[in-house]
Amino acid sequence: MNTKNILVSFLAIVSVLFLVATISAAEITGTIDVTINSIDVETDNIAVIAGETITVKVYFTSDVNASDVRVKAEIEGDKIDVDDRTVSFDIEDGKRYSKTLTLKIPFELRDEVSEDLSLNIQIWNGDHKTEREDITLRVQRPTYKADIKSISMSNSVEAGETMPVDIVLKNIGYNDLDDLYVTAVIPALGISQTSYFGDLVSIEDSDDDDDTISGRLYLKVPYDAEAGIYTLEIEVENDDLVHSEIRQVIIKNDLSESVIVTNDVATVGVGENAEFNLLIVNPTNKLKVYRVITESSGSLSSSASQTVVAVTAGSSKTVTVTANANSAGVYTFNVNVLSGDELVSSVALKADVEGKTSVTNSIVVLTIVLIVVFLVLLVVLIVLISKKPEKAEDFGESYY
Repeated sequence: MNTKNILVSFLAIVSVLFLVATISAAEITGTIDVTINSIDVETDNIAVIAGETITVKVYFTSDVNASDVRVKAEIEGDKIDVDDRTVSFDIEDGKRYSKTLTLKIPFELRDEVSEDLSLNIQIWNGDHKTEREDITLRVQRPTYKADIKSISMSNSVEAGETMPVDIVLKNIGYNDLDDLYVTAVIPALGISQTSYFGDLVSIEDSDDDDDTISGRLYLKVPYDAEAGIYTLEIEVENDDLVHSEIRQVIIKNDLSESVIVTNDVATVGVGENAEFNLLIVNPTNKLKVYRVITESSGSLSSSASQTVVAVTAGSSKTVTVTANANSAGVYTFNVNVLSGDELVSSVALKADVEGKTSVTNSIVVLTIVLIVVFLVLLVVLIVLISKKPEKAEDFGESYY
C-alpha cells in the first residue's frame, strides 16, 4: 500500500513538473513593457481623453524562437471594445522587440467626467502566448466638447422655399460651454444663417437637462437654384471650440430651365421668314433682365423681336426669333439668352429652307412680267391692226 501511495505521489509530482514546464514553454517572454503616448505605464498613472487616438508601444525580449507572432492591444469598454494588432512576424530567442499600435479611446462616459478602463496586451502565435492584463487608464472627457445630438430637416426642398433645420446640442466636455453659436450653411448656394444658442453646463454641474439645448435655423433656398444634391454644413462654435457635421439635402426645381422652346424646327421657302418662339421664364422673386443674341452666318440671317427682355418675378415673356435664307438648305443656328454676363441657356434652332435661290426666282418673276407685258402689247397691236379706218364723208359732186 505504501509503495502504491509513493508511486501515485511520484506521478503527481512528475505531472505537476511537466505541466509547469509546459506552461513555461508556452510563454514567449517573461516581461512586457508598455508605454502610452511615450509615458511608461509602470511609473505614471496614465490619463487619456475620450475620443482621442493613443499610441501604445510594446517592448519585450523573446525567450523562444517562433514564427507568425502577433501583438494585440485591447481596451475593454462597457459597450465597445477597441483593439489593434500587428501583422505576423518572426522572433528569435534572446532578442528584444518593439511594436507600435494605435487605439481610439471609446466615449462611454455617462454621468461622470472621468472613469477607469483597462488596457490588455497579448503576444502570441499558435504555440505560445504571453499576456499583460488590467493596465489602468483614466479616461477623461474632452476639456470642451459639444456633441450635435441630432439634425432634423426635410430630405428635399423646392427651390424658392424656406427650409427649417432643427439642432439639438449636448455638452459632453469636462467644462461648461459659454456663448454657443450655431451656423447652418449650404456653401454651393452661398446661403447661411447663424443663431445664438446660449450656455451649456458640464455634466458634473448639470441639473435635469441644462446640459442640452435645441434651436431652429432657417435657410431660404434661391428660386434659381439648380436641381441636385447639396451639402449642408452645421457648425457649432464659441471661444473654446469649433465642431461641425455635414448632411445631404436634395433641392428640386421644376423651373430650373429659364428658356423653353415651343418650336425648334421650321420649314419655309427661299426668301421666306422662319419663325421660332422662345418662352423666357423668370423663376426668381425679383425682376430680371435678359439679353437675346442670335447667330447669323453665310446665307442665313436671324434676328429677335426683342434683344433686351425685362421679366418680372415669377412670370415669363415670349420672344420671336426670325430667320431668313436666300438659298435652299438646312440651317442650324444658336440663340443665346444671358442674364447679365451669365449664360442662362443656349438654344439650337433649325431652319429647313426649300426651293430655288432668290436670284433664280427674280429671273423667273422678271421673265413672267416681260411675257405679260409682251402679251399686252401684242393684244393692243392686234386690236389696232384689226380696226377698220372710217370712210370719208361724201358731199357729192359740186357744180359751179
